Amino acid sequence: MEATAKPPAPSLSLPWKTRIALSVLSTFTDASCRKNGTVNRRLLNLFDFRSPPTSKSTNGIMSHDVVVDKTRNLWFRVYVPTQHDVEDLPVIVFFHGGGFVFLSPDVMAYDAVCRRFARKVPAVVVSVNYRLAPEHRYPSQHEDCFDVLKFLDDEENRSKSLPENANLRRCFLVGDSAGGNLAHHVTQRACEFRFRRLQVIGVVAIQPFFGGEERIDSETRLDGTPIVSVKRTDWMWNAFLPKGEGFNRDHPIINVSGPKAVDLSKIDFPATMVVIAGFDALHDWQKRYYEWMEKSGKEVYLVEYPNMCHAFYIFPELPESTQLIGQVREFIHKVSSNVGSLLTN
Repeated sequence: MEATAKPPAPSLSLPWKTRIALSVLSTFTDASCRKNGTVNRRLLNLFDFRSPPTSKSTNGIMSHDVVVDKTRNLWFRVYVPTQHDVEDLPVIVFFHGGGFVFLSPDVMAYDAVCRRFARKVPAVVVSVNYRLAPEHRYPSQHEDCFDVLKFLDDEENRSKSLPENANLRRCFLVGDSAGGNLAHHVTQRACEFRFRRLQVIGVVAIQPFFGGEERIDSETRLDGTPIVSVKRTDWMWNAFLPKGEGFNRDHPIINVSGPKAVDLSKIDFPATMVVIAGFDALHDWQKRYYEWMEKSGKEVYLVEYPNMCHAFYIFPELPESTQLIGQVREFIHKVSSNVGSLLTN
């Protein structure tokens, strides 16, 4: 018998430019995480390059910032595609990553990502600046993100913050890493809340930050791949969780599909797209999340990039980054079309 050749094993496929950027990011992240559980934000500010909003159209996008609550520095940045000003556009509420500890909407990488979503989908994008740990522990981040939804649901706030063609009945919650965690849990809460106008009809969880007390295979097998490591994620979970009994990594806010999971089968959870990568140490947690959603009877789609690592999509030089933006676009159009059909029948 002739031997059947095995397909080549996936390998982490990154250009040197991306590898260097990831190395620098990891180095400064680790350097800013103190042993006492605090963050050296002064060190971070030396390399924390920000992008201001653009009141004039830049590459087809205008942006402006809206303050929700000055006392907790809760605000969001709105991205409006200027070439689609007469079209009815979906609204993407975007939650950035950073382990609940780092980053913000005006960081250059996230500003660029949200501009791409606004231009390519197209959609009106609302990127939320939520409070960060350890200065503000759970549930601060989830409360902030949900409060933005309530703020937008108010007609006076909506009219002052969003363009007329922003359709809040076609609202999608999108987030990466910690933002993917936020997208799931904020959606779950939105399903149980009676909004007047806003309707969450879809979720995109890009490499969501989930975990548990168990050391899962991908955490040990892929420890040391870019961005994510057991040491780093343990530090972030410790910074994020309140001190006290019951707050460990099996809390459902972290181990979303674990032993204390919410019974999702009883919740009218919207269509969800889950993005995972082959060289992300969180891969197996994210795969469990997808499988749990499927077993719960939810409409869920899995998109996998076997040759990519955590946070790959924020690097526009990667073809996979462009591909993912396109897949998010297709998902949003598909779900919008399906919901529109149901409303007209």
